[in-house]
Amino acid sequence: MPSFRTGRVVRLIEERPGLQRVEVDLGGAPERAYVLPRLTGTVAPGDRVVVNTTAVELGLGTGGWHVVHWNLERDDWSEKGPGHIIKARYTSLQADVGSAEEHLDPELAGADDVGGMPVVAAALHSQVPAVAAAFKHAAPGRRLAYVMTDGAALPLALSDLVHALVDRGLVDTTITCGHAFGGDLEAVSVYSALVVARRLAGADAAVVAMGPGIVGTNTRLGFSGIEVGPVLDAATGLGGRAIATLRISFADERERHRGVSHHTLTALTLATRSRVEVAVPVLGDDRDDRIRRDLADAGIAARHDLVEVEPPDVLGLFAGHGLHVVSMGRPAADDPALFLAAAAAGTLAAGRLGPPATGL
Repeated sequence: MPSFRTGRVVRLIEERPGLQRVEVDLGGAPERAYVLPRLTGTVAPGDRVVVNTTAVELGLGTGGWHVVHWNLERDDWSEKGPGHIIKARYTSLQADVGSAEEHLDPELAGADDVGGMPVVAAALHSQVPAVAAAFKHAAPGRRLAYVMTDGAALPLALSDLVHALVDRGLVDTTITCGHAFGGDLEAVSVYSALVVARRLAGADAAVVAMGPGIVGTNTRLGFSGIEVGPVLDAATGLGGRAIATLRISFADERERHRGVSHHTLTALTLATRSRVEVAVPVLGDDRDDRIRRDLADAGIAARHDLVEVEPPDVLGLFAGHGLHVVSMGRPAADDPALFLAAAAAGTLAAGRLGPPATGL
């Protein structure tokens, strides 16, 4: 159950559209909290606020900040949304964010295909910058959309990575689907998000992944990354080129995630009904043997089309764009295989491009 405490805002740490980061005094040393102004309005130093302290009390990493639930300095607050589609439905913070589907031209309202658009599905939010940097490296000038699902964090504004990718021109448009919100465009489902990316935003390719905060339970099915399967099926069903990103690690101490993670093996066997392309990075050493053995043993080599890709120097791309990327608490340099796998998927997507898309 959630935990709430009352405190006072000490200072503003950072502010950008959709997000404030602040320090709050809860009776001891100042503690960190973030504010989602689209849900609660803004706060200022000196304001008394109610904060949700659940994530910090549970010792969570990605979500280890307090969340400002309400500003006690105001008796009411209202901000009209652009439509009638509500996200975070039936919670006390439900908001009318609208959706792109509400405003589609009648000619596009019945669209159900993405015209062969490459769609990269990744299980980890931290792999998105590798996909994006590699795609833009291989296909400069082509438009890339990031579709954020509701498998983890719901507010896109929380992602420092996406903020940096957009700022550096590595992602051209953002779309939040399901109950995720805060993208350039809102969508009701992954299916409609991909159509909106192609037909409305003019994307040449898309990368689909949840926001920060993947959930795992050390069980075969209890992890949020299993959504990779339905995302690949959606891309295939819409006439796209579905490309799976491998989750690979040779630094993770957990055996279930070493080599090809069981998250990938389960998603590509049990949860994916269509036949898709799997980007397999060529690392150039004995790690390649482990990767191929894991894929063969799981039956993925028979069920899907494995495409070997020599990825670019992804760490060099990160450095060149000034990106600081961390996954599971490890800097990219400590677990390069994870990001080389994602870069391979981005490179493969660039190689599958058709003519440039035309948005409205």
